[in-house]
Amino acid sequence: MKEGTEKRTAILFDLDGTLWDSSESVVRSWNEVIEEQPDFDKKGTVEDMYRLMGKTMDEIAYAFFDTVSPERALELMQLCSEHENDYIADHGGKLMPKLKETLKELKKDYFLAVVSNCQAGYIEAFLDYHDLRDCFEDYEDFGTTGMKKAENIRLVIERNNLDKVCYVGDIQGDMDASTRAGVSFIHAAYGFGKVPDASYALESFADLPALLQTIPEEFFLQKEES
Repeated sequence: MKEGTEKRTAILFDLDGTLWDSSESVVRSWNEVIEEQPDFDKKGTVEDMYRLMGKTMDEIAYAFFDTVSPERALELMQLCSEHENDYIADHGGKLMPKLKETLKELKKDYFLAVVSNCQAGYIEAFLDYHDLRDCFEDYEDFGTTGMKKAENIRLVIERNNLDKVCYVGDIQGDMDASTRAGVSFIHAAYGFGKVPDASYALESFADLPALLQTIPEEFFLQKEES
């Protein structure tokens, strides 16, 4: 990570549904934990993961572990998150097609970073398993800071002295966070959600370099935080 950088346009990315799909690995890891619990026996499904991804870890805990107390839900979420990180570090997830090649192309001209609502250690597991650390100059998550996505976007912008920025994500919550952070948004339409009001949409991750070349510079200038 860097505390300062030259004035390049920055592309900040959501993780789940935008850079990869880890839902199968997450489900397997959660169910291994759930099997050992005496007070909760609902097994997770891939459909559950698609519904929950993008939310903060607290929100996921309350939504999924909904038959136990809020305190116990957070405890179960912590157990699942810790095991999930270990599982993903060993098994990885499904990268979006041509992800590595596209990131390497983008890195030549853009500052790249990841901002996610995930737990601490999850981004690192993604980067390490798929050997992607060299592609990104920074990353941040809810689990580390306790802050939601809009605040973490601003944190990455401020500590890297960025002035031209956009955020790429796949769900409405990503666009909402971008708006609150004062940055423009590109919809990863191949991901988990629909964002009908997005200014630009990607049908595949590999289309991003070409799309960026067509977007006017004003799109990347930051706006008043809302």
